[in-house]
Amino acid sequence: MEKIQFGKTADGREASLYILKNEKGMVLKLTDLGAAIVSLQVPDREGKLTDVVLGYDTPQEYLDNTCYFGAVIGRNGNRIDKGRFSIGGKTYQLAVNDNDNNLHSGPEGFDRRIWDVKEAEGQEITFALESPDGDQGFPGNFCVQVTYTLTEEGGVRLTYEGETDQDTVANLTNHVYFNLTGHDSGSVEDQELMLAAPSYTPVRDYQAIPTGEIAPVEGTPMDFTKAKAIGKEIDADFEQLKHVGGYDHNFVLAGQPGEFRKMAEGFSQSSGIFMEAYTDCAGVQFYAGNGISPHKGKGGVQYGKRQGFCLESQYFPDSVNQDVFASPVLKAGEKYHTVTEYRFSVK
Repeated sequence: MEKIQFGKTADGREASLYILKNEKGMVLKLTDLGAAIVSLQVPDREGKLTDVVLGYDTPQEYLDNTCYFGAVIGRNGNRIDKGRFSIGGKTYQLAVNDNDNNLHSGPEGFDRRIWDVKEAEGQEITFALESPDGDQGFPGNFCVQVTYTLTEEGGVRLTYEGETDQDTVANLTNHVYFNLTGHDSGSVEDQELMLAAPSYTPVRDYQAIPTGEIAPVEGTPMDFTKAKAIGKEIDADFEQLKHVGGYDHNFVLAGQPGEFRKMAEGFSQSSGIFMEAYTDCAGVQFYAGNGISPHKGKGGVQYGKRQGFCLESQYFPDSVNQDVFASPVLKAGEKYHTVTEYRFSVK
């Protein structure tokens, strides 16, 4: 493993870059700012290394932009209705930063922190963070760590762990944007996606808060149970897609939460890069990058709408307020533990 300087933020914080490699030629670059994935180079069908994630060249660009590229999101990924929830009879108010809701825990989330490096050796690194009682409005002192493992089989494994001294919300995810043709190749709409999800959670309106219903995908543009191009039906005359300008929905994974199982497959016909994604989480937020505004990314590349897609493994959106969904509340003294892995090959 190699460690190099990544640069300074405008407020003087220094960020580092950690470079992991495996025998397949894969190169994974991570930063302690947001414990984020900055770059992931994988061989295409011709053996050429292709960077398949969106990112930036400097730490300050991560702070200046609002796409959360590659970052760990916490304490809670996704949306909380009106930024408000109750635990143990006490109501907590978070910042409202997405229409009338809290998104990704607010404007000062884990994605904007410099994480400590707890361990770093070979093809594995562990970032750690202490979130004090009241941080972002959440109760309890929450100690969390995320371990990235670059496997020899071509996988990037993310292991999240945490504990708290008060009941709190614990729903971590990673907001990496994939483009399997290459981060500099334009829209992902021609890339194929399969989601191992027979149902999804419809949203009420443009604010993307679930109704509480779990609806079947069959017969709708939300059906990715068989691989199809991301763009095939993304602009269909379908109310759920119109609400949020394309795909930005939580899909309910087949199987039982806690069971490590396949959640998705992605494929680029152009590069031949094939990705399989696994998790033990209850759901996955599939976001097609509808809200990426034109701006400069890595290497001066101009990013734009739908240039990357996200597969964010997590509890369902607003699950802390919806009794029909699995609860993201971590009890005091209990251990938070979840694993997600993205595996790469060619075909």
